[in-house]
Amino acid sequence: MDDLEFQYLTGQARPGFPALFEAFERRSAEAVRDSACELDLRYGTAERCTFDFFDAGLAARGVLVYLHAGYWQWRDKAGFRFIAPALVRRGLHVAMVNYPLCPTVTLADLTETVRTAVPAVLGRVDAALPLVAMGHSAGGHLAMEMALTDWTARGLPMATVAGVIALSGLYDLAPLAQTSLNANLRLDAQTAAAASPLYRATPDGAPLLLAAGADETRAMREQSRRMHEVWLAMGNPSVLHFEPDADHFSLLQPLVAPRSALGRQVDLLLERALG
Repeated sequence: MDDLEFQYLTGQARPGFPALFEAFERRSAEAVRDSACELDLRYGTAERCTFDFFDAGLAARGVLVYLHAGYWQWRDKAGFRFIAPALVRRGLHVAMVNYPLCPTVTLADLTETVRTAVPAVLGRVDAALPLVAMGHSAGGHLAMEMALTDWTARGLPMATVAGVIALSGLYDLAPLAQTSLNANLRLDAQTAAAASPLYRATPDGAPLLLAAGADETRAMREQSRRMHEVWLAMGNPSVLHFEPDADHFSLLQPLVAPRSALGRQVDLLLERALG
């Protein structure tokens, strides 16, 4: 357990995180000030069932749902709003979605709640626009869950999302059940397996970009590598990218930086997903 605690928690921490989060907050406030956006729109009645909508205008070529980090038990979309403008400039409406947190809800219920946000987001845009799911850390897991959802069975026009961008995601949850994170997640072997996209990949999946920081722990990098290999084995398109000199949270800086390696991979994924 000590090694898993290091791989998923203590080994991922960096002394610069407090200053980095402060910078994210400042840049997020600037994004709200300078963007056409609406904040805290409701998609359900439960606490935290809200999303922010950044409008790309009439020339939009898609809509992107962004799901924040926090091991399904911490953090808020508000600290990551700075991501939206770079995506809007790519011609995407951006919906940044909050969701209930564990242990107030189970992880299965949390995931289902995120699914209910999608019709609310799509109700604000042209129904013909393709949907891209994007998430970071726990949000990367949730973005993969969106790709594995049969949306036609839920009354939506598309069978699946058009593309997925998953940043430092978690796709095999079994190791987390052996860490202190499980005090709130409350996973056992059965529920961890049921919540792991790694074991539920199917053919005809959406194009996938799996990215992580090259400076993250071995186990976190392997989560992305294994998901990539499984997705390819099912005959689905996938790209694996490790951003040089990036850790779990500084990875978000090249995401929005002009001409970064990660930014180029995002552009390629969007071209493939949106045409």
